[in-house]
Amino acid sequence: MEKVTDVVMVRGEAELFERTAHLFAAATEISCAARDLHTWSVAHPAAPDREQSVRGMTIRKVYQPGVLFDPALAGHLRRLAGSGAGIRITEREINETILLDRRLAIVAGDRVGGVRGYTVISSPDLVHGIQSLFEAAWHAATDLAAYQARFTELGAREILEQLASGCKDETAARALGVGLRTYRRRVAELMELLGATSRFQAGARAREAGLL
Repeated sequence: MEKVTDVVMVRGEAELFERTAHLFAAATEISCAARDLHTWSVAHPAAPDREQSVRGMTIRKVYQPGVLFDPALAGHLRRLAGSGAGIRITEREINETILLDRRLAIVAGDRVGGVRGYTVISSPDLVHGIQSLFEAAWHAATDLAAYQARFTELGAREILEQLASGCKDETAARALGVGLRTYRRRVAELMELLGATSRFQAGARAREAGLL
């Protein structure tokens, strides 16, 4: 481990867990931003058990939509939400980060040679800045239940698949068993949900979010 003042560079999930397990055990507020549920699962294998009971804790997690299309992962998120954790979904790009008690930040880096790097930050000024970024992402995201309901209502995955295939609206509407006007309305609503101004952008954002 390489230490530079109050910024610590960690190589690999095992070392990260060794260095921070006691901090997770003592934390009363956990904020997490991740693309999926795999980034932190190896680093903190005890976290899922701890999260099943969140009384007296504040747990907030922001994920990208791809997690909703894996039944096991989606079920895990629903259980977390049911236990009192706040779960939200965002289509925006996010930095995979964990914040503990607003005093410590852990930022996930890239994999190099198959090993992922992490930065553990305790500098108050840096943590405050990262916390501010998380708060912005949190307030811009959508509650899990509302997001799932909207996607289910729109038939989002099926529509995205039709858009990706490049078929004409008439063909897509027939394939989905809806009228042409209904299909086009759902496409427009899905674009709005994804924050896209064109079908091409909607497809691109869906791929970035892991929906396709």
